Amino acid sequence: MNFDKIITQADVALQKFEAVLGDPHTYIQLCLVALIYIIAFSIAWKIRASNAITMQAPEPTSHPIVNLIYRIGALMFPMFAFVLLFISSEFSSYFEYSPWLINTAYAIAALLFFNALINALVLNPVAARAFKWVGLPLIFLKLVGLLPLLISSLESISLAVGNIEVSAYGVARVLVFGGFLFWLGRASNNFGQSVIKRQESLDIPTREVFAKLFEVTLFCIIALLLLNVMGINLTTLAVFGGALGVGIGLGLQTIASNFISGIIILLDKSLTVGDFVELEDGQMGFVREFRMRYAVLETYDGKDILVPNEKFISTFLVNWTHKDPKQRYRVDFSVAYATDIRSMVELIKAAVATHPKVISGEGIPFEEQPDCEIDSFGDSGVNMFVEFWMEGIDDGKNRVGGDLLLIIFETLKANGITIPFPQREVRVLNDDDASSAGIRMAQVKSAGAKKSE
Repeated sequence: MNFDKIITQADVALQKFEAVLGDPHTYIQLCLVALIYIIAFSIAWKIRASNAITMQAPEPTSHPIVNLIYRIGALMFPMFAFVLLFISSEFSSYFEYSPWLINTAYAIAALLFFNALINALVLNPVAARAFKWVGLPLIFLKLVGLLPLLISSLESISLAVGNIEVSAYGVARVLVFGGFLFWLGRASNNFGQSVIKRQESLDIPTREVFAKLFEVTLFCIIALLLLNVMGINLTTLAVFGGALGVGIGLGLQTIASNFISGIIILLDKSLTVGDFVELEDGQMGFVREFRMRYAVLETYDGKDILVPNEKFISTFLVNWTHKDPKQRYRVDFSVAYATDIRSMVELIKAAVATHPKVISGEGIPFEEQPDCEIDSFGDSGVNMFVEFWMEGIDDGKNRVGGDLLLIIFETLKANGITIPFPQREVRVLNDDDASSAGIRMAQVKSAGAKKSE
């Protein structure tokens, strides 16, 4: 009996299929869909061919906007097909026949366009996979008219906690849209930061200010949208405005102070990215980036120091390279007292000037030329020092001080100049002197004893 029913249903389906094939309106719709795809492909190809950016894959170091334009170029064909089929589907109500084929093609085009959108713009593979597994089914249910049924089913599953009723639909909505907003905020922030920091027409402090303001504005917008998705009335936030101000004044004053200090530092240009600074506690490093709460200092030994922005304003700070990247350094050494100091000084000056990092040569001011002078007279020799100027900091890639000590050592050795080492001179007195000295000591002790009596 069931087999006969299946045969009957198969016959009915076959008859409908034959009726569809025999209907000339089916071929009219098929031709219209094919024409729409041809038009969409022609328009997309014409636009992409007129712009070299959309045809050739950019280099990894290209501008972020160039990369975005190239990815958008890959979306033109499915986008135009989707738009044209959407227009055709909207006008299908005026047709004298059922436009089922156009509506089906529109649904497929919508899914293909959304899939192409994910592949072009979502670079994170985890986020792309999540969008495909969640977004594509939701769009399909929306197109076939089953999404309201799913929503009503999820709303029927609820849990009451006091005066608050939590439904499965509300939780699913927060998870789906919250995840989307989180990804959108992060992707937009990364893209905006890259674009702002690539603006060579602006100086570094101005770029940092705009980047920080963009980050804060985007964070506020995403937070407000998320609150709206959660069903929280934004007008009620005014009630908490006073409480929030008190919270900032008490518990969040450090965070607020660091944020405002970062804005002040960027506006007054007292500290910029790339400066080499020394803090009051002796920590030293290059300023690599400013965050909302802290700045990142990179040391020469590979460590990142997170310094609160407030510390740059409220404590003592030495900025080595902000005004001028040139720095003056000195290295110390000693020579024997028998050395011809005047000729030795000229030898050392000439040897130090040969180092490629040392500033020297014609056109350099006298006070910036390498100089060798006497520091003091030591116990074992004459203490000398060499002063020199160089670009940057004497560490890391610019280890000039150690190179100069080696150059000085080789120069002194090549010219027969001795480097002294600690010495002690011991004198041995003869027997007569020793005997007379012993008698005198005995007489002094005897006289001292009698006096005490």
